[in-house]
Amino acid sequence: MSCVLDRDPAARNAFEVLTTYPGVHALIMHRITHRLWGIGLKWLARWLSLVARWLTGIEIHPAARIGRRFFIDHGMGVVIGETAEIGDDCTLYHGVTLGGTSWEHGKRHPTLGNNVVIGAGAKVLGPIRLGDNARVGSNAVVVKDVPDGATVVGVPGRVVSLPLQGQDAQRKAFAKKIGFDAYGATQDMPDPVAHAVNCLLDHMHAMDGRVDEMRQALRQHGLELSEKPLPELDIYKVDSIEKNNITEQN
Repeated sequence: MSCVLDRDPAARNAFEVLTTYPGVHALIMHRITHRLWGIGLKWLARWLSLVARWLTGIEIHPAARIGRRFFIDHGMGVVIGETAEIGDDCTLYHGVTLGGTSWEHGKRHPTLGNNVVIGAGAKVLGPIRLGDNARVGSNAVVVKDVPDGATVVGVPGRVVSLPLQGQDAQRKAFAKKIGFDAYGATQDMPDPVAHAVNCLLDHMHAMDGRVDEMRQALRQHGLELSEKPLPELDIYKVDSIEKNNITEQN
């Protein structure tokens, strides 16, 4: 229940979630049918899954493997195939299909890593893998593997963003250190202002490194320096001042 309360702002309490959320009902039923499937009572498992589909609008094959803290939001029209595998902390929205692309026996459905989010109406098809922390946009059709942390949109699905690496990750870390939300550290369209912010962050990072080198050199010569934490910028206060200035100008 806690995962639903964490991920759905509309959820007010555990009783409401337990009694009114079809995604929770479908998952509870799947836990039962999966156990029945595992001990060989496959017809009974399929029949109970059919009942769950009538009641919730969510179709989950009893053989599908689902990890912990799985959440289906809204849920109507969700289909999860027989050989699908879902990791921990994953979230699916309504209309999502984890389906197959062939009639061959064996692995036919997707494998989701941990903390994967799939938007409404998206189709993830075939024996592909979505890496940990992957994101799939609404109505996307994904038929190829998705790397860890990537975001996929469109038909056919294409990767539009990857985890920050190298210099971009360095900029983001330094911006966080000084209390600044560096929108310029994102992989957006080219922007002269974003480029200027990136250059400023690079320069500040270099200066910070030189200051650290100087402090270490002074310590080696027996000089003790006071350790004061780097003050953080009060972003909310700055935003408030800017809004007041705009209001006064108008």
